[in-house]
Amino acid sequence: MITSKDNELIKDCAKLISSAKYRREKGLFAAEGARLCTDGVISGSAPAVFLYTASARDKYKEEFSLINGAAERSEEISEGLFVKISDTSAPQGFLCIFHTLDKTDNSYKINKQGRYAALENIQDPSNIGTILRTAEALGADGVILSRDCCDIYSPKVVRGSMGAVFRLPVMIAEDMTAYISDLTARGFNTYASTPHEAEDISALSFEDGGIMLIGNEGSGLRPETIAACGKSVRINMRGRAESLNAAAAAAILLFKLTEQ
Repeated sequence: MITSKDNELIKDCAKLISSAKYRREKGLFAAEGARLCTDGVISGSAPAVFLYTASARDKYKEEFSLINGAAERSEEISEGLFVKISDTSAPQGFLCIFHTLDKTDNSYKINKQGRYAALENIQDPSNIGTILRTAEALGADGVILSRDCCDIYSPKVVRGSMGAVFRLPVMIAEDMTAYISDLTARGFNTYASTPHEAEDISALSFEDGGIMLIGNEGSGLRPETIAACGKSVRINMRGRAESLNAAAAAAILLFKLTEQ
């Protein structure tokens, strides 16, 4: 049993939890909790490391057997140590380190008739996680993220996605404006969401699919990205609120995009 926070494996896990730079360098990320760890394995990701406590092993017998059988390395750690490295307020005693998934920016992965969310410069990991979860729930074909979005492997994103990060196709665009401009030129339906002058989304039909762009929480989409899209759309605001949270707006936009 590992009991010391100075153990090299524990220090490595702590850095993966706290540092996006370190996650990129190592090509690894952490997922915590019985359900998330199980979701990762069921989705085909073999944990590089599986850390667990004795109480969690006894409480989640089936999950333990599944994860332990798939993991490249398994280690029991003390209850107190797990609490110290945990990123949650109520640790369940399971933590897996997974290899990062293929999130390339190749536009050939985009289905012309598909329905996608494209996120530009979204900074709140809770928003990213919620949008991934919503996109999967509504049957979207995938999500495109600009490189300057917050790290998709942040523990808050992974947790907020409720496992969607393992299952939903996600692509990273190095330059969202250029990426969308290319897709628009190739005949894809691209929609820029904006609170300004635009077509009311409730009046549009999306039977031919499309890519719905959602911008930064404070400043929205960049003007050049809006210009790269084939059409601009807005959510008709009837109340006195001037704007919606990015994740709430995405839920409405994706519901309309995927309802056909």
